[in-house]
Order: sequence, then C-alpha cells, then structure tokens
Amino acid sequence: MGGRPNDSWRNIAITLKTPAPGSMSAKACFRPMPSRSRAVRPTMVSDTEGDAVNSAIERKTCAAADGVTIVYSTVGVGEPTLLFIHGGLANRSFWDGELNAFATRHQVIAPDLPGHGESGANRKKWGIPQFGADICSVIKTEGAKRVVLFGNSLGGPVAIEAALLLPHRVLGVVGVDTFQSLTYTMTAEDAHERAETFRADYSTSLRQMVKQLFHSDADPTLLADAERRMARTTPEVAYSLFLSLAGYDPSQSARRLSVPLRAINGDLYPTDVEGVRRIKPDFDVVIMKHMGHYPMLERPEEFDRHVAEVVRALLH
Repeated sequence: MGGRPNDSWRNIAITLKTPAPGSMSAKACFRPMPSRSRAVRPTMVSDTEGDAVNSAIERKTCAAADGVTIVYSTVGVGEPTLLFIHGGLANRSFWDGELNAFATRHQVIAPDLPGHGESGANRKKWGIPQFGADICSVIKTEGAKRVVLFGNSLGGPVAIEAALLLPHRVLGVVGVDTFQSLTYTMTAEDAHERAETFRADYSTSLRQMVKQLFHSDADPTLLADAERRMARTTPEVAYSLFLSLAGYDPSQSARRLSVPLRAINGDLYPTDVEGVRRIKPDFDVVIMKHMGHYPMLERPEEFDRHVAEVVRALLH
C-alpha cells in the first residue's frame, strides 16, 4: 500500500489532480477497493451498452454565453434537480450511473463542459468561472428552479461559481473528492509547465496521471476505462485548461457562497476539515473509507447512498 500524498498533490487537490512536471512517478494518492468489490459503470449514455433506463435519457444542447455548444444528458422528473459536473479532462459519462440511479425521483442532468466530451471547444477564454457560467446556461435552458450541484475534482469549484450566479436556484454544492483544501492557488509558472507537459505528450501524461489516481491494487480495467474516456479530450484543450487555472483562488469564491457546502471524499487524500471551515463554516464532509478519486465508479452503490443522504439533509 502506498503512503500519503505529498504536498504538491495536496495543493493541487481542487484542480485536476495532476502531478507537477517531473513528479509522475510519485506514489498513488488514492485507494480504490480491489476488483472483487466493484463493477465498471457503463461508458456513455449514447452507447448501446448500459441499463434499461438509458433509453429514457435525452441528449440535449444549449449555447454558452460565448456561443459554444454545450451537450448534456437529462432524465427523470422531480425536485430538486441533481446536476453532476465532471472533473478536468473527463466527461459526462462519468455520471452515467447517477442518471440511472436517481431518475425515478429527480430530474438528473450531466453536462459535458466545453472542450470535453461532445461539447464545443471553440472558446477564446477558458477558466473555472467560465465553466460556472456554462452550468448556469444548462440550468436556465432546463428551467430548473431548485438544484443541488455535484462536482468531481475541478467540477467542485465550477459548482461554486455556478451557485454564485444562481443563488436563488441552487440549494447546495456537493464536492466529490474535492475541497480537501480551499487555500491553494496555482502559480502562472506551474500552470504553464503543466500545460506544456500535457501538450508535448498527452497520451503518456494522461496515462501516468490516471495511474496516480488509484492504488496499486486497483482493477486494471478501471484504470483503462478512466483513461479511455479522458483520452477523448484533446491536448489543445488540456493546454488551454491548465493555463486558465493560474491565479484562481477558490477561497474567495467559497467565502461568498451563501448555500451549504458539502463533500463526499475518499480517506487517503486528507480533507482539512477545520481549514475549510475557517473559510466556509458550514462545511461538512462524508469520508468514504479506502476510496479513491472516482467513488461513482469504484463503489457506485455506496456512493449513491451518500448522494441520497446528502440531498435529504439539504432539504431538511
């Protein structure tokens, strides 16, 4: 079993979970369950594989403020709407299971952020605030009035930015293996180095990054599945995305957040609960034991129970 993540990993927790250039051989930072206790989720709702309820999932589009086309999946009816935001370099297929699990009780939405999945990449200005505005475009297009936002990794701060724009519609923000800290800001130099690393050799950088998101006893098919999905993102988008992270301070946005902040996190990568609460006093977190970066893929049934419990708590 690997040790605790090093400081550079702890600092980058809220962004893309990527190691600094030259540190690709660092030990794994998360501990998924062995393969006998997990099943790989379906890949994309547009694929032929998947659960029967997939036939009810709609593929829709809307326009971002800058005209970029946003593709998203939606299914089900009922409030509050649950909107799931993927992490950097990922796509909406990471939430296929939640579209299936919650459609009988809620409207469930999973968008592809611009540059990811099927959404457009013809954007001049990239960044977490821009992604937050993209989520608002989806919410407004769907006419959702009461929404709980879930965000994995980079999707966590994106959810905060969206909530700041729609405070009267959003009931709460729930991070998924993110918000371990709210005090890290990436320097321009670090962002540039990471961007150049991924642009120079995207496939190798991605493979090494994905490997570090799981412990050595993880099912190899899970790593291969995550890598395959993330390989759909282009090196050009990765480059622009990394550059856009320079100078972003999550603490400033979190301090302005007027709705509750929650998280469902793994346990190896430590969550500084008290540190986060100094910025957002109402912060609370569920820690999943022996869990990695993608709980919705690693132990989906347990993760979905936590999702349901968090939503119930936010409503009472």
